[in-house]
Amino acid sequence: MATEKKAIGWAAQDKSGVLAPFKFTRRAPGEQDVTFKVLYCGICHSDLHYIKNEWGHSVYPAIPGHEVAGIVTEVGSKVKNFKVGDKVGVGCMVGSCHSCDNCADNLENYCPKSILTYGSTYHDGTVTYGGYSDIFVVDEHFAIKMPDNIPLDAAAPLLCAGITVYSPLKFYGLDKPGLHVGVVGLGGLGHVAVKFAKAFGAKVTVISTTPSKKEEAVKNLGADSFLVSRDPEQMQAAIGTFDGIIDTVSAFHPIVPIIALLKTNGKLVMVGAPDKPLELLTFPLLMGRKLIGGSMIGGIKETQDMIDFAAKHGVTADIEVIPIDYVNTAMERMLKSDVRYRFVIDIGNTLKADA
Repeated sequence: MATEKKAIGWAAQDKSGVLAPFKFTRRAPGEQDVTFKVLYCGICHSDLHYIKNEWGHSVYPAIPGHEVAGIVTEVGSKVKNFKVGDKVGVGCMVGSCHSCDNCADNLENYCPKSILTYGSTYHDGTVTYGGYSDIFVVDEHFAIKMPDNIPLDAAAPLLCAGITVYSPLKFYGLDKPGLHVGVVGLGGLGHVAVKFAKAFGAKVTVISTTPSKKEEAVKNLGADSFLVSRDPEQMQAAIGTFDGIIDTVSAFHPIVPIIALLKTNGKLVMVGAPDKPLELLTFPLLMGRKLIGGSMIGGIKETQDMIDFAAKHGVTADIEVIPIDYVNTAMERMLKSDVRYRFVIDIGNTLKADA
């Protein structure tokens, strides 16, 4: 009979969001579970929202982290695709109902009963804890095989940020060579969107309010061009030139000028989540049969496809690796957008069992 696993993590105890060492137990691994030693965990903006209860449903103590990567240490008797020593990752989900239409279509991310990596209730009634911890236990179905030729630290953010932009590029047909794809916002999501769109063979333009980001976008990330959305002349010249645009911005911003940039049949896909309603006039959609859509992460099969594609094409996140005891400072810096472009916690070397 498997027993619960003693674990150490960093948790917030209340909506102050201050993280500190916290001892807890992981559920006893079952016959279909993979247990792994966490080596790296990316810091997503969702982590900050959650530990501060900004969405109103946080459960404390809260251990965030859903960009988790490590090495398998134990497998259940019915596990088929993993063995001890394999590289493994976990993204935003650790469970679903397996019986609805979405689950049948490999869209567990849209399952009404999907179980999130942290802050959800698992099948056994326990609260799920995220990847700011030394060990992790996950149902094999929700474990991602990390290819040997991709660095775990720079690949970890792809398990959330990467699939968030890869999935809509694929679903909305923006993965074809020669298309002109725009990316609004150059942060954690945006910089990865540029890399995936380029890997698909698109012409990529970054659309930003910040002119100073042009050199970074073009020279370092490989974008073909840069459009300052606050420059009326630049925006006017670009009207009707984009096949599709991925909007990664999570703050309130005008979208009618962005819709104007689309060609006939163009698509604007929202992957950011502003907390205030955006202003949408229908007339700009009618004039050109344009679409506005959304997308949220991706199913497990597509997440595996994304990681395999990333490994093949050399797509990784641009990261700043930090020790676990820097995590509260990192949260403050992330709030000010002072990171290029994703913090990744070096769990393996800096989270000690005697913390």
